[in-house]
Amino acid sequence: MNRIMLLGRLTKDPEIRYTPSGACVAQFTLAVDRPYTKDGSREADFIPCVTWGKTSETIGNYVHKGQRLLVEGRLQIRSYDAKDGSKRWVTEVIVNHAEFIERKEQQAVQQPAPQSMESFGQMVPFDEEIPF
Repeated sequence: MNRIMLLGRLTKDPEIRYTPSGACVAQFTLAVDRPYTKDGSREADFIPCVTWGKTSETIGNYVHKGQRLLVEGRLQIRSYDAKDGSKRWVTEVIVNHAEFIERKEQQAVQQPAPQSMESFGQMVPFDEEIPF
C-alpha cells in the first residue's frame, strides 16, 4: 500500500501549467513540521507535491504561499536522464485529494471592536445599596 497524508504550509504560490493535451498540472512544496528535537528547536521537511486535473485548478485558484493544506496521495520516485547524461532521481507526492485548512480571507477578516460600552446593552445607574 502506498498512501501518504501531509499537513503543511505552502512555501510559495503553486505553479500551474497545462500539458499539450490540455490537462492542468499544479506543483507546489509543502513545509511539514518535524517533531521537536531535544534542544526544543523546530525543523521542517520540504516535500514536493504534484496534482492533476480539477484538483490542480482549485489549488491554483484558491491556495497561496503560507496557507495550510492537508493533502492525501501516494509517494512516487522516478528517474530521468539530465542534459549532461547523468541519471537524476525525483521523489514527490502525487496528490489525489486536498483540503483547505485555512483561507487567506479568514485571516484578513476581523470583527471591528465595539466603540463604547453602550453597544453591550442598556446602562444601569450605580446603586450603593446593592450588596456584593
